[in-house]
Amino acid sequence: QVQLVESGGGLVQPGGSLRLSCAASGSIFSINAMGWYRQAPGKQRELVATITSDGSTNYADFVKGRFTISRDNAKNTVYLQMNSLKPEDTAVYYCNADQVRVHRYSSKYDFWGQGTQVTVSS
Repeated sequence: QVQLVESGGGLVQPGGSLRLSCAASGSIFSINAMGWYRQAPGKQRELVATITSDGSTNYADFVKGRFTISRDNAKNTVYLQMNSLKPEDTAVYYCNADQVRVHRYSSKYDFWGQGTQVTVSS
């Protein structure tokens, strides 16, 4: 089984920064894309940013220029550096690992972390 463990959430003032980490562990042969999604109270889960195994990135418009996603393939870990945080960034942030193969010829699976709370407030 594959597990995703997130860390780095917390309370920060507007304009502040946080860095989220997500480490995938277990039987992993390869992971296509890793990414971050968020869900605010009463809203649907939305994409924040994704990064493929070759480093291609995709960002939601509302975080462009403020957030940076990066990845350490050797550690199966993805990071999200969040700068210039705004109160509207308050949400539970979820890590996702997409098209995971547990061995060379296995099917591809999708996994989610348990989520980490980010609160931006003065």
